[in-house]
Amino acid sequence: MEVVSGNTVLIIEDERDVVDLLALNLRKAGFTTSTAPDGASGLEKARSEKPALIILDLMLPKMPGLEVCKILKSDPGTRQVPIMMLTAKAEEVDRIVGLEFGADDYVTKPFSPREVVLRIRAIMRRGETKQDDERLTAGPITIDPARYEVSVSGKRITLTSLEFKLLRTLIQRRGRVQSRDRLLNDVWGYESIIDTRTVDTHVRRLRKKLGKAADVIESVRGFGYRLKEK
Repeated sequence: MEVVSGNTVLIIEDERDVVDLLALNLRKAGFTTSTAPDGASGLEKARSEKPALIILDLMLPKMPGLEVCKILKSDPGTRQVPIMMLTAKAEEVDRIVGLEFGADDYVTKPFSPREVVLRIRAIMRRGETKQDDERLTAGPITIDPARYEVSVSGKRITLTSLEFKLLRTLIQRRGRVQSRDRLLNDVWGYESIIDTRTVDTHVRRLRKKLGKAADVIESVRGFGYRLKEK
């Protein structure tokens, strides 16, 4: 896994006023900013600069944001760079697809610059959290935190940083029901400031990657999720 460092935020956005608003507030918060006006140049900058985080608009010229997200999250060199999507309210389907591709968060326009900064800091804290090096197992699933690897029945699977932390948290708390709000707080670093359906989307994606081992994650209707004790 390539480790992303620094505090540079790459803003891939074609609306100049939005770029200026984000850049101003991010610089005030102590971040360095880089910008790209379209999807193609944004993809190139993401690969060459390896920013600490990317703010990605979905509606972009030359290459749509969803395609940029998909490419970045499927490339080992950029997979661990967090992506925050900018979406319009009418783009709910695209937002869900973006999360399925591995985006870490989304903000709906019009947005509060302060909220964007708070969310970015929460994402950064997730990346800085010290990992316990002890191996964890749950049925056919094995997690090796030191190598940031997950395998099912001996076969390695690729997870995003959020999926990895979500699975690790559930295994560490096996048998105990975890509410969506608590998972948002402990895994995402948020205090219920986004729709809890985000948790459901990531659990669904995680189950898909776990394949036949997916049933170790149980849904507790109206509350949250639990990992089977055995």
